[in-house]
Amino acid sequence: MPDRLETPASAAHEVVELLARSARGDESAWRELIALYGRRVFAMARSRCRRDDVAEEITQSVFVTVATKFAGGEYTEQGRFESWLFRITMNRVRDEVRRQQRQAVPTDPAGLGGATTVPVESIRSDEKEIRALREALEALAEADREVIELRHHAGMSFNQIAHILSEPVGTVLARHHRALRKMKDHIESMNDGSGRRERGIA
Repeated sequence: MPDRLETPASAAHEVVELLARSARGDESAWRELIALYGRRVFAMARSRCRRDDVAEEITQSVFVTVATKFAGGEYTEQGRFESWLFRITMNRVRDEVRRQQRQAVPTDPAGLGGATTVPVESIRSDEKEIRALREALEALAEADREVIELRHHAGMSFNQIAHILSEPVGTVLARHHRALRKMKDHIESMNDGSGRRERGIA
C-alpha cells in the first residue's frame, strides 16, 4: 500500500519545474516555493520551539540557506528536495533547542504567583487536549519525537523520513508506532492522575 503522503507524479513534476525556475532566479517561482513549503517548515519549528518569533526566524534561515545553495549551484534536483529541505529544518531546530538549553534559567515557583490556582474546569477542553499532546510529545526521546514531528508537522512520507534520518523505512515505521503508543500511554496516565486528584484520591 503506497504511503498516503507521497507526492503524486504530476505534483512532483510541477515542483521540479518550480525548483528549476527558482534556481534560475525567477522571483515568482521562489515566492511559490515558499508558499508551498513555508507553512510546513514553520509548523515543524513551532512544534519544537513553542514560540512564533523563533519559528519564524528558523523558517527564514532555512529559506536563506536554500536560496544560497541555489545561487551557488550547490543543489542538484534529484527528486529529493523535500527531504533536503526538512533535513536543513531539522538541523536548524536542533541548533535552536541546544541554544535554548544552554540559556535555560530555572523558574522560581514563587514567581508563578497564583498561576497554579486556576480551576481545572476553567480551562477549555480543547486547550487541555492540546496541552496534553504537547506534554506527551515532550516526554518522548529525541529520536522518537523527530519522527513524529517530521510525519505530522512537516507532512513527510515515511520514505522521506527514512532518507532524512538515514534509517531503513521499517525502522522508521516501528519508531513511529512506538512513539504514538508512548504518547497515548502518557496521556492516559495524565488523565487517570487528574481524575484521581479531582475525586480526592491520593
